[in-house]
Amino acid sequence: QVHLVESGGGLVQSGGSLTLSCKASINRFSFYDMSWYRQALGKQRELVARINRTSSTIYADSVKGRFTISRDNAETTVYLQMNSLIPEDTAVYYCNADHPRYPKYWGQGTQVTVSS
Repeated sequence: QVHLVESGGGLVQSGGSLTLSCKASINRFSFYDMSWYRQALGKQRELVARINRTSSTIYADSVKGRFTISRDNAETTVYLQMNSLIPEDTAVYYCNADHPRYPKYWGQGTQVTVSS
């Protein structure tokens, strides 16, 4: 059973924008902290942005002011609006659902490629 499905990745020119979506099929979605991670080729997976159940957000320094994470609990979906993209943003982006007591989930990932 697939619990998190990402979409919205693709190829974009430097300076462009993309919006990623993560549709969740999990119980108690609104109680989860939802995050976007990314993994570039040859590098470790890193946290990009997180939104908790009260919609407080945190961002990696490298994306502050350019990316915005949001969630729609009614649609059990989390979004990542990415603006002013640069080649260094090229990576596979993963959605993550985390909670201290409930099962944790990862999506399958969506490729984002930014050309210079």
